[in-house]
Amino acid sequence: MDTQALTAFVAVVDEGSFSEAAEVLHLTQSAISKRVATLEQQLGAPVIDRSQRKLGLTDAGTRLLPHARRILDELHNARLSVSTKTGEVRGHLSLIASHHIGLHHLPAWLRRLNRDYPEVDLGLQFMDSESAFDHMRKRSAELAFVTLNDTMDRRFEVHVRWADPMAFVVANEHPLADVAAPTLYDLAHYNALLPDTGTATYRAISGLFLEANLALRPQMPTNYLETIKMMTSVGLGWSVLPRTMIDHSLSVLAVPETVSRMLGAVGLRGRLLTGPAQVLLGIAQELR
Repeated sequence: MDTQALTAFVAVVDEGSFSEAAEVLHLTQSAISKRVATLEQQLGAPVIDRSQRKLGLTDAGTRLLPHARRILDELHNARLSVSTKTGEVRGHLSLIASHHIGLHHLPAWLRRLNRDYPEVDLGLQFMDSESAFDHMRKRSAELAFVTLNDTMDRRFEVHVRWADPMAFVVANEHPLADVAAPTLYDLAHYNALLPDTGTATYRAISGLFLEANLALRPQMPTNYLETIKMMTSVGLGWSVLPRTMIDHSLSVLAVPETVSRMLGAVGLRGRLLTGPAQVLLGIAQELR
């Protein structure tokens, strides 16, 4: 079975079209179509359902996809094992980082990486953690620095993890700032400035309110914690933010319940890491 044809097939699936797959692989659309057609001839069955407006997988394509990904991963591992030279750290390193990690953790790590290993070429994308997991499934990056969660796909391997303690906060002028020992009941009377409902942070906070049989009043959801901090600091509501972000513009509420999340670096299980990725993980473990 032709690995180029498998690569084209996986790209079409991940990108959702032949034209997008061609752009990603730096080929013409006709070349992608020919490679997928060759694969279908080899298998004796169609793998892409072209009958609908949006491309989909046939039954054969659905069964083939996990095998195709494993074959391409093993090809990656074989190339890496053969080409890697002891002590040599160079080449391309593709990363994804959540906006929070990208602002508050990653700069020091990349500064060290760039200083000690100048021959590493970096490709960096910023996005929310949930989107990062989707991109990692498509092999769009080698590592993703994200918020971890209990429902994480078993195909991911956590290489580094650390706790990120959080605190309930309000603006210094907010009415809750004058309450000596506010409870969740007190917070339920005011607007909450929180990330989107699909995030691990929102689920942790909403779980506390559900257990207490209280309703949240979420306002203007955004996954940018810096934006949430700004809106909280001007008195638009209360929030829960990492303690590392808290400054003089915010008051910490002595709410008895605690919230913490886990941050970490994830890769795909069974897919070997390049030298630059291994070095960056070592730097992250040292400096965090």
